[in-house]
Amino acid sequence: MELRLNAGKALLEAEKKENPDNLVPYFLDNYADFFPLFFNEDPAEYARKRGMRAVRLDKMLEGSPDSPYYLYTQAAIKFQWAMVKIKFNEKWDATWEIRKAYMTLKENQRRFPDFVPNRLLLGAMQTVFGTIPEGYKWITNILGMKGSIHQGMENVNAFIESNAPEAKLFREESYYYYCYLMLFIVNKPEDTWAFLQKKQLDTKNNYLYALMVANLSLNNQKAATGIRVLEEKHDGNEYADIEYYNYVFGLLKLTRLDSDAHVYLERFVNEFKGKFYVKECLQRLSWFYYLEGNQAMANKYRNMILNRGGTETDADKQALKEAEGGKWPNPFLLKVRLQSDGGFFNEALKLLLTKKASDFPAMEDKLEYAYRLGRIYDETGQDDKAVTMYEVTIKVGANRPEYYAARASLQLGYIYEKRKDKTKAVQCYQQCLNMKGHDYKNSLDQRAKAGIQRVNGS
Repeated sequence: MELRLNAGKALLEAEKKENPDNLVPYFLDNYADFFPLFFNEDPAEYARKRGMRAVRLDKMLEGSPDSPYYLYTQAAIKFQWAMVKIKFNEKWDATWEIRKAYMTLKENQRRFPDFVPNRLLLGAMQTVFGTIPEGYKWITNILGMKGSIHQGMENVNAFIESNAPEAKLFREESYYYYCYLMLFIVNKPEDTWAFLQKKQLDTKNNYLYALMVANLSLNNQKAATGIRVLEEKHDGNEYADIEYYNYVFGLLKLTRLDSDAHVYLERFVNEFKGKFYVKECLQRLSWFYYLEGNQAMANKYRNMILNRGGTETDADKQALKEAEGGKWPNPFLLKVRLQSDGGFFNEALKLLLTKKASDFPAMEDKLEYAYRLGRIYDETGQDDKAVTMYEVTIKVGANRPEYYAARASLQLGYIYEKRKDKTKAVQCYQQCLNMKGHDYKNSLDQRAKAGIQRVNGS
């Protein structure tokens, strides 16, 4: 789990020699393959390793069916390969793989109701199934995969709080699931950070935790924290080479407008062999040079967006759309956006208040001005001012292709949810879902749907 994979593999090889009948090392081998495949997305490595899925599952069948680990290890291996298959765009295979993992766990739960590791993986899946956008619901219905946020997180929490010896074995893993689910699905950033503080995760020696906290920081306007964690983590040859590090570090540094942000982004673009995040990374590079006044380099990276990387993530889709549209963002608002995204709110607000909406001739810039001001007020606890700016954004932008109005509706929903005004919160989330054809539609819909579920307590 620390991504010191070679040291881990050496321990497994020694154990296989010493106790040839022990199947656990063969199960843990799957983790050693999973992390590089999931993070680095190297097609050549995938071609070499994909046959190991069947080999490992066969190996697990040598165990005793009377052990709770018999089905659990099979489910976990299937679940990990499903995650990998998503990265290699094998969506149907991944869906079936998740279904197999889910059904295997359900059966294990039936046979061994007190075996708590079941609840961790089951809970993670149920939480995510509970937020699948309407357009994809038919898939989970056909596959018999039902879930709700409430039920899923109940299972995950039961695992986290368990003192059973089996729970201790999967403790590190559980923190990883918990933090992502709490931030992205349950949308409780304060709880996520409180949990991280309480657990005092070792981000210096554990590379996986460092990457996780940096990524959570990037997505929760805490860039200063993310940068600190990546700067302080121990560097050494014993850690796996994970290109994703350069992507996260580069994006974090760009929000602070660091002059060396491009170094990491360029490293990622040049060395990463996968499809995820590439267009977004190229877009950020083009922005970096655009803000530097180097239009030739800005154009070079923007043109690369057209034929590099995939469009699986909303950020990659949006990068492609911007590149195809050919328009450059307003540089003033772009700086504000980057600083605001990083959580440098005072700097962003100071900059923003040097102008008024009427200073921007283009409608989309006026709209962005109102939205950015709303977000900064929102994030700095000035809720009433935030509500005013969000309402303006929705009024002006509800039928436009930019995502500002939909995001403003979502944020308004969060404010009313916090104020315990359930009716208004649900109205705002529904309003977000009703807006069509804007950027980031899938991810905003998923969050809005999760909001409705939370408020209605399902």
